[in-house]
Amino acid sequence: MFADRLKIARGKWLHKISSLLDDSRAGRWGFVSPLCMLILLIIGIGAIYSALSYYGSRQWHAQVMWAILGAIIYFAAAKIDYAVWYNQAHWIYYCSVLLLLLLWSPFGERRFGAVRWIKICGIAIQPSEPAKIGFLIMLAAMMARTEITTFLNSIKNLAKFFLVFCIPAVLVFSQPDLGSALVFPVVFFAMLYVSNLSKKFFACILATALVLAAAVVFDICAYRNFLDKKHLNDEIVMEKYEDRSLIPLRDYQRDRIVSFIFPSAVDPNGVGISWNLRQSLIAVGTGGLSGKGFGNGTQAKLGYLPKSVAANDFVFSVIAEERGFVGALVVILSYILIIWNGLRTANCARDRFGTYLCVGISMLFLVHICINIGMTIGLMPITGIPLPFLSYGGSFLLICCFSNGIIQSVHRYRNNFT
Repeated sequence: MFADRLKIARGKWLHKISSLLDDSRAGRWGFVSPLCMLILLIIGIGAIYSALSYYGSRQWHAQVMWAILGAIIYFAAAKIDYAVWYNQAHWIYYCSVLLLLLLWSPFGERRFGAVRWIKICGIAIQPSEPAKIGFLIMLAAMMARTEITTFLNSIKNLAKFFLVFCIPAVLVFSQPDLGSALVFPVVFFAMLYVSNLSKKFFACILATALVLAAAVVFDICAYRNFLDKKHLNDEIVMEKYEDRSLIPLRDYQRDRIVSFIFPSAVDPNGVGISWNLRQSLIAVGTGGLSGKGFGNGTQAKLGYLPKSVAANDFVFSVIAEERGFVGALVVILSYILIIWNGLRTANCARDRFGTYLCVGISMLFLVHICINIGMTIGLMPITGIPLPFLSYGGSFLLICCFSNGIIQSVHRYRNNFT
């Protein structure tokens, strides 16, 4: 009797899996995005190997395994009709929030003064990465179910959207992880922008953002005066400015902003908080047109660019030094094609859910790319945010592959297969 029930249950599960993977209703595959993804993965693995080869590190082996697993996840997500995520959006969101809450449990692991990882069965996971895609899918599903008209008529629904946005954003900011927290508002408002909301709403949001930016600028100027009065730098200040400020920033985050605007205020000798940026600029600047050649870079290999950041946050610097302007241009063009493909797919999606997904994922990639590359060349303050498909790490790489697979699924299941 039990054996018969087991066979029936197994048959049902096999039927569900086969129905998920049945792509008889799907159109042709798009090859622009996966080709660019493959190019970036190869460049990234080479950069990680080169950056850490002097130390005998084998992290590039792990990155190869993550890349293979990511490719499997990509093709699985591409074959599954993206409507599955519409039906399971709330469970995906709940699981991603639960992972964030586990940071404050015994599973949470503190690294470099922040609790951003959980360790389960010996595997370290960064919950902020699945939280981004979980929030994105949930928001896209809610927006697709809701008829958005004017701002006044949509206040109740906008309040629900805002709650879905706030929960993971606040949890990520509390780790603290300012870089990842910045991703959420950009994705949130980009997805709202493609809805039918009045432009007056976004004008009010822009005005609010300007007020908040002015408050942060005022706080940073006050922090600089605080340092000047004490005649101390960021390494030996005993009194914490964060205890007296109403702006919820840590002092080390203020140091990064101040070192970007007023380098001499916190690191006049360039050997403290601005060290990584200076070495990154040297790496990018000495790369020239064609670079120093694979494995011939000096900034990361000789430790000037610390190994703790060379393979992840500053991997673009390694590529620019060894591959030069040409290699950096290949990377940037690959990203442009991936984002262009995502927005093009959003335009031909069969429903609003597919459109919101593609816009959200494209903006997710765009924010990571602009912040990461911007900080390595001195256009933005230093913040720990990885570069899609290039930076070392499994959590973010798998999420990037999964997200790109969703865009491929939207492309394949669009209305017009021509």
